[in-house]
Amino acid sequence: MTATSRRSARFLWAVVSAVLVETIVTGLALLPAVLFVHWQSTWTMSTGGRLIVAAMAFAPLYLLCACVLVVASALSTRLLGWRTPAPVELPLREFSWPVLDWGRYLISTHVVRVFAGPAFRSTTIWNWYMRLNGARLGRDVWVNSLSLMDHNLLEFGDGVVIGSDAHVSGHVVERGVLKTAAVRLGAQTLIGTGSVVGIGVEAEPGAQVGALTVVPKFMRLAAGAVYTGVPATRVH
Repeated sequence: MTATSRRSARFLWAVVSAVLVETIVTGLALLPAVLFVHWQSTWTMSTGGRLIVAAMAFAPLYLLCACVLVVASALSTRLLGWRTPAPVELPLREFSWPVLDWGRYLISTHVVRVFAGPAFRSTTIWNWYMRLNGARLGRDVWVNSLSLMDHNLLEFGDGVVIGSDAHVSGHVVERGVLKTAAVRLGAQTLIGTGSVVGIGVEAEPGAQVGALTVVPKFMRLAAGAVYTGVPATRVH
């Protein structure tokens, strides 16, 4: 088998396995709703009554399905070892196993973000999901964003606050090369609304990043300092 054939086979298996796992995970998540609908079909009541019950049950069933999705997805990636490797610099075109594991990890995280994220963002449940999915979070961390990626490369100290729609990621793709590094935010660090934090960034305790600020990769933020701008510049 040629090198090209091996790459193609790895990519094909990665796609098939990702679809298979997400089919099982989403199926488990939907199971409570399916069982409820089946059970409700056995009730002796009018059509109008069934519709009212179904409408009233939608919200609790959605939350229950979202909870199952969170647990099933995080456990599946942990069991299969799908994680973002670090620190690495790997060409995407080679379809190496670390790159494919990273891709499948992001797919699984994205499914949870789309279907469960709107209900659980800014809650303890979302923090719990991130921990189960590989993140290392301290106490009283508040995450009001669904744009955190590569959870296994995120390390947040106690009291860290992530503002709405802030983007924190442990990977970047440059010229077809996947580059990864952990992001470490010390206790009481604040990341403002809509800001972007690059790979390898380390913030000492109490650092503050203003809204719509871009923190370049591998930048070190001083304790108690305030940063704003594109790129981030210390202003206090």
